[in-house]
Amino acid sequence: MSSTSDIAPGGTPADACAVRVVDPEKVALVTAALPDAETVAELAQVFGLLSDPGRLRVITALLEGGEMCVCDIAAACGHSESAVSHALRLLRANRVVRVRRAGRMAYYRLADSHVRMLLDLALTHVGHGEEGT
Repeated sequence: MSSTSDIAPGGTPADACAVRVVDPEKVALVTAALPDAETVAELAQVFGLLSDPGRLRVITALLEGGEMCVCDIAAACGHSESAVSHALRLLRANRVVRVRRAGRMAYYRLADSHVRMLLDLALTHVGHGEEGT
């Protein structure tokens, strides 16, 4: 719900364009650069996976520890092995982590450097906000 401070004199929202002009060249350029609907849906899925604090702790543990077994991840995160296994199953299905099997043991790691970069950037962004306060 808008508050009266969001309304400029004359009854228009304060962030609305004073003169409504559409730049067709810019709109065409941006429209052409936008990813297709399937890509946007996959991106939303990845960010949805990262939005859960439990899964994010698992991912961060793998960021810091490299390849780890479920037992070690659970101990590092303070979660049950069952909860970690469930999180890893979702992350693996969405290509965020990979598994390597050695006999009966399964070792998990981040899938690729893109996941690592995404997390590093997010952590830097969060830390940057803390430095400014």
